[in-house]
Amino acid sequence: MLIIRLSRVGKTKCPAYRFIVSEKARDTKGTYLELLGNYNPNDKENKITIKADRVKYWISKGAQMSNTVSNLFLKNGIISGAKKKSVYLSEDRKKKIAEKKKASEPKAPVSTEAPKVEAPAA
Repeated sequence: MLIIRLSRVGKTKCPAYRFIVSEKARDTKGTYLELLGNYNPNDKENKITIKADRVKYWISKGAQMSNTVSNLFLKNGIISGAKKKSVYLSEDRKKKIAEKKKASEPKAPVSTEAPKVEAPAA
């Protein structure tokens, strides 16, 4: 099975990535079929350079995309569809997050006004 995914390159603590097409079982540092473009998350202006026609070609041939690559392509308008979840949360973790969120919500405001007392009629 072919997959389009990111291969990390660059210096230590200064990552840059390549979009590559390779077999799913192969290492991203090893050989790949084609280099489709680059992604530099540290660059402020031109983060992604991609060959959109080649991406569409590989997708038409049955290549799958990793979740992160799919979301990056959606963001840049290369493909259309819905975003995919790229982070998996277990049920226990979801419960802990919900409890923490519930605990941090402000409670109903309590009235601090003094009760109104009418003056006796003279």
